[in-house]
Formats: sequence, C-alpha cells, structure tokens
Amino acid sequence: QLHLVQSGGGLMQPGESLILSCSASGLTSDYYALGWFRQAPGKEREGVACLSSNGHRTYYVDSVRGRFTISRDNAKNTMFLQMNRLKPEDTGIYYCAARFAGPSDDVDCEDYTYWGQGTPVTVSS
Repeated sequence: QLHLVQSGGGLMQPGESLILSCSASGLTSDYYALGWFRQAPGKEREGVACLSSNGHRTYYVDSVRGRFTISRDNAKNTMFLQMNRLKPEDTGIYYCAARFAGPSDDVDCEDYTYWGQGTPVTVSS
C-alpha cells in the first residue's frame, strides 16, 4: 500500500515562491505516474501538474504553465511542486497523488489511486 505524506504550504503573498513536497512509502515499483491536484474554494478538484511514470513527460493546466514545475527525486522517494509567481487564484488545498502505471511516457491527470493528506496554500496580500 503506497502511502503519501505532504509537507509545505501556508500563507503566501502574490509573487512569492513556494515548494510543496510529498514523500512516498510502500513503493513496489519505480514506475508510478505522479500528480499534483488542487481544490479551490467552491470548486472541484483539478489536476494542476502531472508527470509520466518514466519521468519524461509533464502536463500542466493552462493557469500554472510556466510558473509551476513538477519533479521527483527517486532516490528520496519524494515528489515536488515548485510554485513561482504565486497568484491569489492559486489558493486552495493541494494534494499529491500517484498511481502505478508501468514504464510509460503517457501523461494525464486521471484515475489516480493514492492520495496525500492535502495541504492548504493561501495567496493573499
């Protein structure tokens, strides 16, 4: 059973940078598709950034492309979301997620199985 534990988050001002981390335990494979999702107040959860299981391809929702970067450190079993030039509309609960995918460069933010506990990010002046 894969277990994901998040860290980071908090109250930020517009324009600032923040990095979210997500540590995994219980891994049974090197090939997990990874993703970061957020749920803004009053909205449905959306995929923000996702990474193919082989680490070769990424997907970003239009609103964060060019500002956010998803990455992972296989040696530390940790994934990251680097968030730059934060905007008030980035406010929400952020979740990391993973699913077993086998070796693939397919990337999407669908059908994730394992979820972190969620961490709030508030961007406000």
